[in-house]
Amino acid sequence: MTHRLLSQCRLAGSIVLLTSMASPAFGEGCLAPQRPYIPSDSRSAREYADLIRSDFELYIRDAQGYFRCLEEERERAFEEAREVSEEYGRFLDAVGD
Repeated sequence: MTHRLLSQCRLAGSIVLLTSMASPAFGEGCLAPQRPYIPSDSRSAREYADLIRSDFELYIRDAQGYFRCLEEERERAFEEAREVSEEYGRFLDAVGD
């Protein structure tokens, strides 16, 4: 294998590995929802049941939006990494590596 081809294979493998991992770097613009709070005593839980139920529904809605955001960011990062890989190949061609 030529040095250039080996370098591109390594870079492609790194891209696949990075894009398949869940990483905070992929979702820097995505804000994870806060977990709903449930009181430990049943009296308080019953007293605030409507509020707690609402918090859970809000969490579920926000979690769905968070997952969509992460997926969009993953797609964006993957496309950027593909473009960088192509640029790197052109760079290697230009410097004769």
